Amino acid sequence: MEIKSAEFVISNTDIQKCPVGNMPEYAFIGRSNVGKSSLINMLTARKGLAMTSATPGKTMLINHFIINEDWYLVDLPGYGYARRGVKGQEQIRTIIEDYILEREQMTNLFLLIDSRLEAQKIDLEFMEWLGENGIPFSIVFTKTDKLKGGKIRHNINMYLRKLKEQWEELPPHFITSSETRLGRDEILNYIETINESLKHK
Repeated sequence: MEIKSAEFVISNTDIQKCPVGNMPEYAFIGRSNVGKSSLINMLTARKGLAMTSATPGKTMLINHFIINEDWYLVDLPGYGYARRGVKGQEQIRTIIEDYILEREQMTNLFLLIDSRLEAQKIDLEFMEWLGENGIPFSIVFTKTDKLKGGKIRHNINMYLRKLKEQWEELPPHFITSSETRLGRDEILNYIETINESLKHK
């Protein structure tokens, strides 16, 4: 897929204010500081499209970007930022859950995982919640440029092995780097394939 246009549309905390219509939406989510904004900018080839915050966990908004005037890329708030406080974490949880559970246009959720870390409890629990609610999702391993070749494969294999303890069938996964653009074509082609299948329904 070629990205011909990518434009910011709206930010909000209320799914009732999300764009109307039935264009498919592909949402991106992950723990704070997982490299989400950098990944979105890399995918769209627009350096400043998604704002990268110097303060992890600052974004508390649902951000919609329209791509090729054909589908939406949705930047969801990062979760699991401890310094936000209980009330702030509850607010974020509500925003995320309302969007994921109630937004009918959401076609696939891309869950970002830092490839440098072993499986984190908060991510595994979030995946379990997605599975329980029948939410279609894919895993995006980020920051692979920070690891040497063999270590990348080792970490990801260990992660997938951990998932197999709970999942009979693993979700699709992508290996990415915002620095080297690794995984860009694979993710965009995956989105394009889904979009094409939706048009033929």
